[in-house]
Amino acid sequence: MEIGSNFLNIGYLDSLSYRASPVHRIDPRIKTIVTIVYVVTVVSFPRYEVSGLLPFFIYPVFLISVGNIPPGFVLRKLLLVSPFVVMVGMFNPIFDRTPMLELYGVEISGGWVSFTSILLKFVLTISTALLLIATTSFTGICEGLGRMGVPQVFVVQLLFLYRYLFVLVEEALRMVRARDARSSGKRGKGVRVFIHLVGVLLVRTIQRAERIYAAMLSRGYTGRMPLRRTHRIGMKELIFLSSWILLFLVMRRYNLSLYLGILLGQDGMR
Repeated sequence: MEIGSNFLNIGYLDSLSYRASPVHRIDPRIKTIVTIVYVVTVVSFPRYEVSGLLPFFIYPVFLISVGNIPPGFVLRKLLLVSPFVVMVGMFNPIFDRTPMLELYGVEISGGWVSFTSILLKFVLTISTALLLIATTSFTGICEGLGRMGVPQVFVVQLLFLYRYLFVLVEEALRMVRARDARSSGKRGKGVRVFIHLVGVLLVRTIQRAERIYAAMLSRGYTGRMPLRRTHRIGMKELIFLSSWILLFLVMRRYNLSLYLGILLGQDGMR
């Protein structure tokens, strides 16, 4: 039940998207393009790069502060999926023991450096994706994708996936509650019962999909989802787009953390 409530709490991101901050009022197309450029830039760093990734925290921090997004909520979502990332990079320190640097007399191998780089990329990209939904809404993102020329069938599939994923989870939770009410101890919690529940859930999902499709056809559905166009690209959107992309390219080309460290070191020697 706790897992289900945590999953359904993702809808809280959409409720955050209705706030009236300067970031929320920017056209979804602009925010989507900036986020894509941001993610591609962060992922393009080599495996042993750590210091060069640190300046990129400026963008999610900007979205949290200007968009008035609770940082604790984003942190909890990151912690929820962090075990998968840890599983991906946990073997790097074991297989890559090449000495890379020495910190306060402690020798650090390349495996630990690459593992840290993976964690930083995960935090930067996933937090920015969550903040995009929190400042735009998933429907707004799909609206922006549709107006950017993305195939309509892809946009419709995204809308249906996001809308009925919650319905599917609610149906699964009802089935789990019914099973718990009819069993005690370890009865009804074996593999055979689990497989049976999955099969019943699949059948119910197909039946619900057929009913939904028939209801949509009776209401004039033609393959396109009508979306409200409540945004337009103006001067502030162009400034937002150009300034952030330029900053990302500068931070990708130059290691600002390294330059800052050298500057502070020179000031300390004076």
